[in-house]
Amino acid sequence: MVDLARMEPSAGRPGLLSGHAPATDLKARLKREIALTGPLSVADYVTRCLHDPRAGYYATRPAIGPDGDFLTAPLVSQMFGELIGLWLVETWSRMGAPAAFRLVEVGPGDGTLMADILRAARVVPAFLEACRLTLVEPSAPLRAVQARRLADPPVAPLWADSLAAIDGEGPVLLVANEVLDCLPARQFERTPDGWAERMVGLDAEGHLAFRLGPVAPGFVPPPYGVQPGQVAEQSEIQTAFARAVAGLIRAEGGAALLIDYGRDTHGPGDTLQALSRHRKVDPLATPGQADLTQWADFPAVLEEARLAGVATAPLLTQAEFLTRLGLTVRADRLKTAQPDSADILGRQVARLISPDQMGTLFKVAALHAPETLTLPAFEVAA
Repeated sequence: MVDLARMEPSAGRPGLLSGHAPATDLKARLKREIALTGPLSVADYVTRCLHDPRAGYYATRPAIGPDGDFLTAPLVSQMFGELIGLWLVETWSRMGAPAAFRLVEVGPGDGTLMADILRAARVVPAFLEACRLTLVEPSAPLRAVQARRLADPPVAPLWADSLAAIDGEGPVLLVANEVLDCLPARQFERTPDGWAERMVGLDAEGHLAFRLGPVAPGFVPPPYGVQPGQVAEQSEIQTAFARAVAGLIRAEGGAALLIDYGRDTHGPGDTLQALSRHRKVDPLATPGQADLTQWADFPAVLEEARLAGVATAPLLTQAEFLTRLGLTVRADRLKTAQPDSADILGRQVARLISPDQMGTLFKVAALHAPETLTLPAFEVAA
């Protein structure tokens, strides 16, 4: 997740998952595997660090919140989730208020975002009556936390391991906040002699180290200029996710919000980072003990979604999206009603929309079907 080391902890949002587990044997196992079978791609290394069933970060000990490793926007302010909840209600209304639809959140974290969404949606009881809620979460520890957070919701959630496992019929409204950055990318470096793949191997002393290896047959160079020494990232899993989301929406209609930090234009750059206790650390130092992420490749994701048969809205920054939904107006009203909280509310708004914090680095993408469906906030940019 994004580096929030310079930001103060969010008031009133305790972390439900925090603390660090003892060191595991994942690093030793990876080193043995590399010694026996050769280097891992960066994408394979990140996947192992995050999802290894014995010691992966998300599989065993994700640490979310002020006392953990990272913060997400729902933990900054409940206004974030409430505005998304109202966005969903309005989009459902523009879809003709179907009597039954599927509400899906991918990567629900500690459940805070969905709790805030459902609270805001209470203003339209028919929305909740029509809703079938599914949380797509493969992590057992996170599922347990989500179940506690949503212990008495207006809509009882179901859980699924993947998008393919979602049950039911009807239109889909889907939210994925900080999911794409957890879907890793392979890295390719332009060298004076041509292209090479950046891999995770071993140095002369047997430590994990980045090294260059030959590209696999079928490698397609990126469609943009890359100078020698620069890195280009390609994420097959991000584009596969876009195809899967598009398939859900195309089948029976609906819309999806994908919110993350990432690039809005094609270009080179090494975006791999590891976060521990809100600070950047060496991504090779403690496999499974830190959160590893890479930027969302929004141009590739949106292009793949269009190829899969759905329409895409113009990409917005998080600041544009939340401001158009009325974040500052909502905050001003709360400041008037709760003058003692005015400073806290002001800091929360700044975190969400200031250019030097989350406002411009974070982007909001929207997919929808049919093409004629207009989405709140995005019609201004059309």
